[in-house]
Amino acid sequence: MKNASKGFIPVMLMPFQNDGQIDYPALTGLTEMYLKSGAAGLFANCLSSEMFELSAEERLQSIHHIVDVVGGAVPVVATGTFAGPLNEQADFVKQVYEAGTEAVIVITGLLAAQEESDAVFNERFHRLLEWTSGVPLGFYECPEPYKRVLTAEQLGQFVATGRVTYHKDTCLDIEQIRAKLAATEGHKFGLYDAYMGHAVESLRAGAAGLSCIQGNFFPELIVWLCKNYDNASLQHEVAEVQEFFIKNMGVMHDVYPTVAKYSLKQRGVDISTFTRRKVGNFSGEVRAGVEALYGDYSTLSRSLELVA
Repeated sequence: MKNASKGFIPVMLMPFQNDGQIDYPALTGLTEMYLKSGAAGLFANCLSSEMFELSAEERLQSIHHIVDVVGGAVPVVATGTFAGPLNEQADFVKQVYEAGTEAVIVITGLLAAQEESDAVFNERFHRLLEWTSGVPLGFYECPEPYKRVLTAEQLGQFVATGRVTYHKDTCLDIEQIRAKLAATEGHKFGLYDAYMGHAVESLRAGAAGLSCIQGNFFPELIVWLCKNYDNASLQHEVAEVQEFFIKNMGVMHDVYPTVAKYSLKQRGVDISTFTRRKVGNFSGEVRAGVEALYGDYSTLSRSLELVA
């Protein structure tokens, strides 16, 4: 991405009305909240946006809406590949780019089946490059339909084409992160780590920033970490923030994205907890866990002098 400083790229939620339709006024408010928190960019039409539950028309309409609200303040990237023949995926990539995005994201698990080789994946990606001439691309190692993790060698080769500018990494392995960063060094490219378990290590290794679901609970806390991870005078606080996310990872992942929407409601954000995804039971126990999480966050944010 053009904004190469350490930054937080939210994986955007999709607000729905209680009848299941996209809530565009709430989407405006949510976009503005991310911007106010200090986000360096936005990742629209992603798994957190319930992209697989949206129609092609809804995907494009919501991307256009977000780009319009952002008004060029930060880059916007969005997913552009879904199941279907490669030529159809290429056509949709071009439509997503024409909507005003900085780069169009390729889902690694949709270019080749789980049993297919890296060689098959590589060949299809190079064809996609040919069929989307001039469109900057990025990768997302999305958990669905299955998680296909790129090797450092693959990523290095793709970035060397000059067409790949963004990568959302979900390998959960700091050594793989280091290898990918080494393989892509010197290029106009940003690796954004999704895993908060080693967030500080990843930033220190050279990651461009973080792109994690935890930012849909406390975006300003992720922004604070990106800004202060290497501040020698704040290392106690940095460790405290890292531990907060590690300790509460289970709470934030359980029945997601419902829990994230509920957490935002606690903070006064106008958003329904309705989701189209089947994510499990938002039980009283889960609800109590999210409420306790917000209490712990409020204490931490005061100690960091953040505005909760």
